[in-house]
Amino acid sequence: MTNREPHHDLYVPKGATAGAHYALDIDPERAGWTYSSLRIIELEPGGTHLFTTGDSEWIVLPLEGGCTVHTANEEFQLLGRESVFASVTDFAYVPRDARATIASGAGGRFALAGAKCERQLPARYGPAPEVPVEERGSGTQLRQVRNFASADAFDCDKLIAVEVITPGGNWSSYPPHKHDEHRPGEEAELEEIYYFEIDGPHGFGYQRVSPSRAGGADVLAEVRSGDAVLVPDGWHGPSIAQPGHAMYYLNVMAGPGETREWRICFHPDHTEGYR
Repeated sequence: MTNREPHHDLYVPKGATAGAHYALDIDPERAGWTYSSLRIIELEPGGTHLFTTGDSEWIVLPLEGGCTVHTANEEFQLLGRESVFASVTDFAYVPRDARATIASGAGGRFALAGAKCERQLPARYGPAPEVPVEERGSGTQLRQVRNFASADAFDCDKLIAVEVITPGGNWSSYPPHKHDEHRPGEEAELEEIYYFEIDGPHGFGYQRVSPSRAGGADVLAEVRSGDAVLVPDGWHGPSIAQPGHAMYYLNVMAGPGETREWRICFHPDHTEGYR
């Protein structure tokens, strides 16, 4: 299946959801689900952006540049980074039912990863040195996972978010896996957004989502910087990076489970011999 066939709405090319404030704006209504959201904001030098969190919790994650995040009672100075390929970054957590302002003296690009939630947790700062980083897979499946808001690394009510760097020519999100059913101890139901950036002006990659049920999500998308892919259900992976061009993606996940956890099921046809 290509981007132009049914389920093309799960592939979100750069600019398709752009509006007055955001370069990318995916909320539950746009995605056709209940919990997960992602916004990308681009600020000019000296720019500011005020937003209300509503019924969702949010993490402000610098993609390029630094900023200050102001809430009613807190102020967080985010050093940020030169680019998503340069390093991990610090970040700020903003709770539901709050107002926040992002201000950037030098300008930059910032992701707002969100999830509809129930509890109002305190606003907090996430230091870059405390982000757990792991090398996952081996050989041509090697990738770096930055677990800045994984279920066991940073406390949120519903939101789970991680970053992945896939070296040029490598596969990640492999073996294909899914998390679209509630099976206690085995699988957690989670809606997921992939947001992509590719190293180099002409770089690209590929993202596959295949059905786990009749009529389920089915996408093969050629992705470039600024694109996103929505995963309401289905086996997702591989994510394939063009040789010579590293691939970055931000995963944003949330679901209805009472326990915030990332439990997945691997595709049985692709696990034999995998290490």
